[in-house]
Amino acid sequence: QVQLVESGGGLVQAGGSLRLSCAYSGRTFSTVSMGWFRQAPGKEREFIAAISWDGGSTTYADSVKGRFTISRDNGKNTAYLQIDSLKPEDTAVYYCAASFMHMRAVVATTLYAYWGQGTQVIVSS
Repeated sequence: QVQLVESGGGLVQAGGSLRLSCAYSGRTFSTVSMGWFRQAPGKEREFIAAISWDGGSTTYADSVKGRFTISRDNGKNTAYLQIDSLKPEDTAVYYCAASFMHMRAVVATTLYAYWGQGTQVIVSS
């Protein structure tokens, strides 16, 4: 049984930074690609970033390019999302997810098989 546990969220001032972590267990980590999504109050869940099994391929939503960085450490079974220059509009619950389409960075929500419970990020102005 695959489990994903996010951590690292919190309350931060605009312009600050956070690093979110996603701890993965239950299946060989290098057989999955990883993604990050977020859902703001009253809005649908949106894609943020994704990374292939070896980190060789990454992709980002246009709204976060240049501020967000996705990475992974296969030795630690953990994926990360570095968020810089935070804005109030980044306030949301952030979720990590795992996809069996491990050779590429996957964008489509429907291609992710496992999801974490989410971690809250609140950005004050």
